[in-house]
Amino acid sequence: MARGWESKSVESQMETSQSNKEEAGKKRVSSEVAAAIRKKETLLLARAHLLQQMQLTQHPRRREMLQNALMDLEKQIADLSVLDRAAGSD
Repeated sequence: MARGWESKSVESQMETSQSNKEEAGKKRVSSEVAAAIRKKETLLLARAHLLQQMQLTQHPRRREMLQNALMDLEKQIADLSVLDRAAGSD
């Protein structure tokens, strides 16, 4: 009787271990996706910094330069967002 209980316990542990491995595998993201996430976060931080600089600047030429940089960043963020949605629909 004790032997049967041990084999059931081992079997249960093996199943639990396998399901944990499967869940961990699902949570991992590919290196490409991780790089895209990091790039998007970097762009969002840069955007926040530009907005802060625009609030502080008085010089019209600098404001224009910051506005152009902001438009470029927003385009890059939008491009990444489109890729995220396309990847999510696979």
